[in-house]
Amino acid sequence: MNNNLSRRDLLRLVGLGAGAGALGLGGVAACAPSADGPTTDTAKSATDFSFASWSLADNASKAKIEELMRGYGGKAGVTVNGVPLAYNTYLNQLTLQVRGGQFTGAAQMDIAWLAGLAALGKLRDLGDVARDAGYTEAALSSGQVDGKQVGLPWTTAAIGLIANRELMQKAGVTTAPATIADFETALRALKSTGVIPYAASTKVAQLKDILIWMQTFGSPLLDGDKVTVGDDASVEAVAWYKKLYDEKLIAPDVERVDARTLFAQGKAAIYDDAIVGRDFVVKGSPDTSLADKLDPIARPVKNAGDKPRAVQWGHAVVVVEGEGANTASDFAGWLTSDEQTVLGYFKDLSLPPTTSKALASEQVRTDRFTAQFSERITATATPNPFWKYPQYAQMETAISEQVQAVLVGRAKPADAMRDAGRAVQALIT
Repeated sequence: MNNNLSRRDLLRLVGLGAGAGALGLGGVAACAPSADGPTTDTAKSATDFSFASWSLADNASKAKIEELMRGYGGKAGVTVNGVPLAYNTYLNQLTLQVRGGQFTGAAQMDIAWLAGLAALGKLRDLGDVARDAGYTEAALSSGQVDGKQVGLPWTTAAIGLIANRELMQKAGVTTAPATIADFETALRALKSTGVIPYAASTKVAQLKDILIWMQTFGSPLLDGDKVTVGDDASVEAVAWYKKLYDEKLIAPDVERVDARTLFAQGKAAIYDDAIVGRDFVVKGSPDTSLADKLDPIARPVKNAGDKPRAVQWGHAVVVVEGEGANTASDFAGWLTSDEQTVLGYFKDLSLPPTTSKALASEQVRTDRFTAQFSERITATATPNPFWKYPQYAQMETAISEQVQAVLVGRAKPADAMRDAGRAVQALIT
């Protein structure tokens, strides 16, 4: 698989024309928080505020986030009070605190959660903060709910396929499979080498990954407020997934953490992950050269010429109205758009920035994995259509449970998808 990208390719993947390349020449070498700090007006009337973050509860990212909080607090003359909440319970805990008036300030958010939190009516419209910050249009859209800028984009990418180039080549697969037929051929070749060809999600907790395959087969999932799960395309996608399962081209009882472990250990050749997955698999692998073997690949399409599908992934920063909200808004803008700050965040945590200028910097453009992931996966990513509903997690679970029933032989694809579609529709109406 070809890993060489031209300078023009790299500029194109971040959404800039060749003439805009001068934005990134030389990059920014320093990675400490910007000396500019908060705006002058905010500094005069700055107040202490809280910052809720799952990254503060993660040892891998905690130190960096605390450094950023201290950096801003020192310049603004305030204390940024960290509120660490574990990712698995983050949304529930934060929602309860916001609803009960126990939390105000800034908060890290998964972009999939924005609609649910915004439904409480307590998030500040950050449109004025975002207006001249230089975010890309794609990044801005990831922080919007019903046209309102409820979040400032902190990192924006997608969830897509990551392959181990060495394992692929050992199986004789030298080019990325472009179509579903090519993909099946590649998986069978990989199986013959003794590895799990594709560590696809097969546990209910992560079976929502099937949605992007349904879209690949042609199902829109949602048409207005009408659920289309149960249409011919979604049934075909699940029947295909069942075929992979029966042929042992995918494995039972796998979710994202399991897939990362299998991939890191060299026991699986392909799996689905966000761009952040690189650090997880590289740090957890006995193969010290694994980082050089990672190959992001575009999701295969049903018919040649179709656009590869990917689901958006990213973090935003929201501001909950109340005490400290003005300073929290300034912090959110600084944290997500100050060039020196976001490039430091990229250097330490490998998470892509969201401004055109930072994306065009040499530091980002010359990172091979980020460049390839952006060009091949993020470039065609779209939001999960169910995210606009606060009940989206229940919708995904309803579908996942029916898909698992198909995999283990308890239901036929057509019956299961019909029932799934009805269950999701009931959550809307």
